Order: sequence, then C-alpha cells, then structure tokens
Amino acid sequence: MTVATQPQETIAAHGGTLITRLATVAQKREFLEQADRLPRVTMDDRTFSDLALIAIGGFSPLTGFMEEADYRRVVKEMRLANGLPWSVPITLSVSEEVANSLKEGDRIRLDDKTGRFVGVLDLSQKYHYDKEEEALQVYRTTEDKHPGVAVVYQQGPVNLAGSVWMLERDPHPLFPDYQIDPAVSRQMFVDKGWKTVVGFQTRNPIHRAHEYIQKCALETVDGLFLHPLVGATKSDDIPADVRMRCYEIMLDKYFPRDRVMMAINPAAMRYAGPREAIFHALVRKNYGCTHFIVGRDHAGVGDYYGTYDAQDIFDEFEPGELGITPMKFEHAFYCTRTSTMATSKTSPSTPEERIHLSGTKVREMLRRGELPPPEFSRPEVAAELAKAMHE
Repeated sequence: MTVATQPQETIAAHGGTLITRLATVAQKREFLEQADRLPRVTMDDRTFSDLALIAIGGFSPLTGFMEEADYRRVVKEMRLANGLPWSVPITLSVSEEVANSLKEGDRIRLDDKTGRFVGVLDLSQKYHYDKEEEALQVYRTTEDKHPGVAVVYQQGPVNLAGSVWMLERDPHPLFPDYQIDPAVSRQMFVDKGWKTVVGFQTRNPIHRAHEYIQKCALETVDGLFLHPLVGATKSDDIPADVRMRCYEIMLDKYFPRDRVMMAINPAAMRYAGPREAIFHALVRKNYGCTHFIVGRDHAGVGDYYGTYDAQDIFDEFEPGELGITPMKFEHAFYCTRTSTMATSKTSPSTPEERIHLSGTKVREMLRRGELPPPEFSRPEVAAELAKAMHE
C-alpha cells in the first residue's frame, strides 16, 4: 500500500504523490514474525540512507530500489522508464553469491551494517549492470579516485530491485530535534504561510559566501529551508556535528528566525556534480521547496566538473519540467573595494580585490591554529571550527 500524505497548498511532490513506505503497526508485527525465516541482505551506510529516504518520501515517486528499465534509462537519459526526470540511480547491489541465493518473488530481510533488522524488500528483479558505464554517465569519469566512482566499483555486480518497507523511523542519534521528514516539513511551510520556499544543500560549514547567496534568495521568497546533509561523506569533510553547531550559531545571530527553518537531510553524498544538483533539487521539491539554490561547483569534488556545469544541466530539461525553480548564483566573495560580499555580477573589483578561500585552504589554516579572516567566515563560526579541529 502507498499512502498519499499531500498537504494542501504546497508544491506537488515529484510524480504527484508524496510516497510513504513506513510500515504500519500491523505490517511491522508481520515482518518481525517472519524475520528469522527471511533471507538477509546487509546494507552499507549509503544504501541505508537511501532506504530511509524512500520510506519517508524524500525520493518520491520511488517506492523501492530501481528495476532494470528505470535504472538503465536513468543512467543514460536522466529519466525514469515513464519519462519522469530523475538523475541518479537508486540501487541495492550484492555479490553474485548472494544474488544466486535469492529468487525473484522472495521477501528479503534488510539489515543495517550492525545486523539490525530495519526493512524488507519484495524482490521483483535481479539484474547485472555495467559499473564503468554507470561511472561514466553519472559521474563523468571512470577514475576510482573519484569518491562516488569508488563506491560504485566496490559494489556487488548484481542489483536487487523491488518495493521496500522500513520497519520504523528512529530518531536521529545526534540531531533528533532537526529530523523533520517531508510530510512534516510540507505542513510546517503551510502553517508558516510560506507559499515559496528556497532550499539550500550543504555538506560544508556555512561561510560568508553561503550566507550571502542564501540572503539574496531569501529577498525573493517567503522562507529559507536550510537542509544540511548528515549522511555519509568523505573522510576529510568536516563532521556533521561540527557543521550543525556552525549552522545553529548563524541562525541564532545572523538570520531572521521567523523566515528560516533548518532540518537534516539523511542522504549520503555521491559527489556526482551536475547530476547530483538535479537530484538534490528533486529531493527538496519532495520536502516542499519551490526553489533551490545552485551555486558554484554544486556537489563537486576535485576537478571533475566545470565551475557552472551544475547550473547548466538544468537547461537540459524543458522549462517547468522539474517542478522546482533553480536559483543560480555566481561564485561569491568579499570585495575589498566595496567592503561587502558580492559576485562578479555586482562587483567592479579586480581579482586582487576579492577574498575567497577554498574549504581545503580553510582546513589547512585551522590545522595551523589560524582563524579564517572575518571576510570569509563569521568569527563565532571560525572559533567553533578551530575548537573542533583541536579537540
């Protein structure tokens, strides 16, 4: 059973209906009774995150892991088999040995990496796939130095497909107060009277350039949905708890609290650049956003993508087809000539008059005990980052 939980007066979920695949009390009881008799598959962190997002509707219209027709068209054309835009494959991959032990039509017990029973998959298909083709099409490279490609290469060679149910939605162990799922966020936007909401994706601590583009966007919409990703990221990314403390500082001191809402995004990063920008926009549409900020090198890593490739990819879809409006921003910096944040669209400065630092450079400064300049980071945020770096 798929339950529609569409509140009134919000943007439609992708595909028209907000999906929920959270087991009812009766279903959970049934699954638990079957648990010891079901074949088991253990999921990694990313697949568990995907299960959760399917279950809560963040990946609407998906009701499970992709069947072959959806998978192949997504990889090649950024569309599901029915033509609906979707840019990233959502799959559960296993070894040949595991695949051979399962039959299509089986109900499969899904365990997290600790062995805890967290969901079921009604197996409709098993199929092989081409890892290099997925890497090339989705990530634009076959190099295993790319963290997203490395994950694909480490996966098993067989995808398991079918509808899923998640047994229950546990509170997040670190951020329970910020665990606001799509049905709830959509209703909260209605309750606040927000008819236009801009979403912001981040896996990095918030800095002045982020603040600038968020506030520029907030000038034109009713509310800002700050939606930091707290799923699996690269080992050298700033930990989620540190990032969340930085966001809390910014919301407390530098934003109008009645026009900003923060919630965690349980997704794992794929670092798929342009494809992931589309993916992030569609997920935020499911949370109820009408607009989505796309900045410089969105979801990028290394030098795999051009500076504004993640913005250009939106032009590959017909106007209005995605159902969410991208808000494209140039690279923001502090302009020493005008003594304000700006972009090349608004600043008359030369490159020598622009202060902007990469995340890598900031981490290097923090390791040396140096604080980033106030033109790059609010001092309270810089202090929090420095403290965390030396804990």
